[in-house]
Amino acid sequence: MTTTGEDHATARGGPWWWTRWRSAVLDTGLAAGSAAECGAEGVRFAHDAGIPAAVGVVFGVLAGSALIVRRKWPIAVVLVAIAITPAQMGYLMGIVGLYTLAASELPRRIIGSLAGMSFLGMLIVMFVRVRQDMQRGTWELGDWFVPFASITTAVGMTAPPVLLGLYVGARRRLMESLRERADSLERELQLLAERAEERAEWARGEERTRIAREMHDVVAHRVSLMVVHAAALQAVARKDPEKAVKNAALVGDMGRQALTELREMLGVLRSGDSRDVRERAAVPLVAVGVAAAAAASRAVDDEGAGEGEGAGEGPCLSDVDELLGQSAAAGMAVDLSVEGESRSYAAEIEQTAYRVVQEALTNVHKHAAGAKTHVRLAHRVSEIAMQVENEPPPEPASASAARLPSGGNGLVGMRERVLALGGVFVSGPTDAGGFRVSAVIPAA
Repeated sequence: MTTTGEDHATARGGPWWWTRWRSAVLDTGLAAGSAAECGAEGVRFAHDAGIPAAVGVVFGVLAGSALIVRRKWPIAVVLVAIAITPAQMGYLMGIVGLYTLAASELPRRIIGSLAGMSFLGMLIVMFVRVRQDMQRGTWELGDWFVPFASITTAVGMTAPPVLLGLYVGARRRLMESLRERADSLERELQLLAERAEERAEWARGEERTRIAREMHDVVAHRVSLMVVHAAALQAVARKDPEKAVKNAALVGDMGRQALTELREMLGVLRSGDSRDVRERAAVPLVAVGVAAAAAASRAVDDEGAGEGEGAGEGPCLSDVDELLGQSAAAGMAVDLSVEGESRSYAAEIEQTAYRVVQEALTNVHKHAAGAKTHVRLAHRVSEIAMQVENEPPPEPASASAARLPSGGNGLVGMRERVLALGGVFVSGPTDAGGFRVSAVIPAA
C-alpha cells in the first residue's frame, strides 16, 4: 500500500504558511533578491524624486521584501509590484508575483485582471522611459522604436510568467486529482479485499456444511442398515443359522459399499493436495466442495471383494425401488405408490428427491424400527412431491433395540437440500403416533 494524498501531506511540515522548509528557503531567497534589486533602484528613484537616498533605499527594500508572502497573498504581491512600477523598480517581484498568481487556485478573471493591469502599467512606464531616453539623445532611432520597445518589454515581462504559472497550476491540479483518484482506488481495493475475504469465509462455511451434509446422507443410511442387520443377526444366530448367514452377507455388502463411498469422498477431498498453492488460494474450498458433493451423490455397487467397483452418475428416482428393497431386507414393511406419469428431471432434483426418501427411511430405522412405512411419489405438471410416512412401531422398545445414534442432522440436511432448489419441506408427527416427511420440489 502506498502513501498518498492526506498521508503524504501530513508527512511534510514547514514554518508558518509553508508546507515544506524548502519552499520557505526559496521564498526567503527570492525576497532577499527582490529587496536588493528594489533597494539599488531606490537610489535612482530618490534622486529623481528629490528625496534622500537612504529613504529611497529603505522604501525599495521594504517594497521588495513583500515577495516573501507570495504563496499566502499573491494578489497583494502583484498589487505592490504594479504600484512601484512607476518608480522603475520591482521587476523581479512582478515576474515572480505574476507566476505565483497564475499558478494559484484563484479565479481566472482575477488572474486576467491583475495580469492586464501589470501589462498596462509596464507598457506606460516603458513608453515614457524610452521616449525620455530618445529625447535626451541616448538612443538615435526612429519613432517606431518607442511603441515597439514598450510593447515588447511589457509582453516579455507579463506573458511568460503568466503562461508558465497557468501550466504549473494545471499540472499541480492534475497531480492532485490523480493522487485523490489513487487514494480512492486504494480504499476501494481495500474494501473489495475485505468483502472478498468475507465472501470467501462465507463460502468456506457453506462448503463445510455441504460436505458434512453429503457425508451424512451417504454414510448414515448404509450404516443404519448395517446396525439393523447386525441386531437381527444377533437375535437369530442360534435359532436360524441360514438367516444369520444371509444377514451377515448383507452386513458385509453394506459395509463394503459404505467404505467405497467414504474412500471416494476422502479421495476427492485430498485431491487438492497435489495442486499448486496459487490454485488452492484462488478457489479455497468451493471446487473441493462441489467435487465432494458430486462424489457423495454417486451410488456404488460392490461386485465382489476382488472385483472392481463401478460408479454411476449419481442416485436418481429409478433407484428408489432398490432403496426400498434394502429397507425391506432389513425387516421394514414398506410400500411404494406412484402418482402421475414418471419422467426424468434435472440431476440435482432427482438426487435431492432420492436423498429425502433415503434419509426418511433411515430415520424410521433409527426411531421406529419395525413400523410399517408408506412412500408416495407424485409426478405433477410443474413439480415433484414425495412423502414418507411411518405408522407407530409395534413395540415401544423396538425403536431403541438397535441403539442407533442420532445427531439431529437428518431433517436439517433434507430441509436445506429442498429449500436450495426453491421447494417446500414439512416434517412432524402424525395424529396416529407416527411420523411424516413431505417435500415438494419445482420441476424446472
